Amino acid sequence: MSSDTLAQAPAAPEIPGPADVPRIVPQRRYGQWTAAAVVLVLLALAVTSVVRNRAFQWDVVAVYFTTGSVLRGLWLTLWLTAVVMVLGFALGTLLAAFRLSANPVLRAVGWGYVWLFRSIPVLVQLLLWFNIGALYPQVLGVKTVNLLSPVAVAIIGLTLHEAAYAAEVVRGGILSVGRDQIEAAQALGLSRWRRGWRIVLPQAMRSIVPPAGNMLIGTLKGTSIVSVIAVNDLLFSAQLIYHRTYQVIPLLMVATLWYAVVTTLLGIGQHYVEKHYARGTEQAR
Repeated sequence: MSSDTLAQAPAAPEIPGPADVPRIVPQRRYGQWTAAAVVLVLLALAVTSVVRNRAFQWDVVAVYFTTGSVLRGLWLTLWLTAVVMVLGFALGTLLAAFRLSANPVLRAVGWGYVWLFRSIPVLVQLLLWFNIGALYPQVLGVKTVNLLSPVAVAIIGLTLHEAAYAAEVVRGGILSVGRDQIEAAQALGLSRWRRGWRIVLPQAMRSIVPPAGNMLIGTLKGTSIVSVIAVNDLLFSAQLIYHRTYQVIPLLMVATLWYAVVTTLLGIGQHYVEKHYARGTEQAR
């Protein structure tokens, strides 16, 4: 073969080597790392100031953290929270049914209740119920003065308040279920009760559980407001002690730590309940 023929032959394709492959360089986020460092420094300073500040009197906090009066107040707080949530959601479910009813009167009553009790601050509601005897001295021939104990007033006032919010939570959960699901259940001949229990409720719970969990935690903390009507809850128990010992900050920290412990446990429980009802969806991962 002549040299001219070799010169005209096409060159073999070059195989790219490791040096020819472009490198993927991650984006440098200097701003985010700087902000994270600043936040960590500020957090460390805050924790150090709390731990080393003698005004908190952590030794006193440790002494009173598990005393009998504080634990009895904690128990009343937990019991009151459970009762208010159960009664509030029972009444709220009824109100949600009113708001979703085809009857205009029931819809108006449900809307009016939610509007009224969401408009009045819960402290004002408690004080009104506490002084119900001044508004209505007698009801059906029964004297209302001193008829309701402070605990009964707390249950009534908080339940009526929570029911207004629970009604919107339940209504929103029901409306989140697609209309096609209900129509398919009707086509299968399921009764109204079975449609609600087997089709609507399981899907509605995905939307109901997160705000209901937040309401539960909010109600737990909100029960501290009943101390103004002398209900012996966790905060009122701490107040009784520091009115006697004048150790205000340590006793307030006792109440704060107990609220933090209980809300943490409720938050963990809420996570697993949400995970249960989110089975089969991407949120369950």
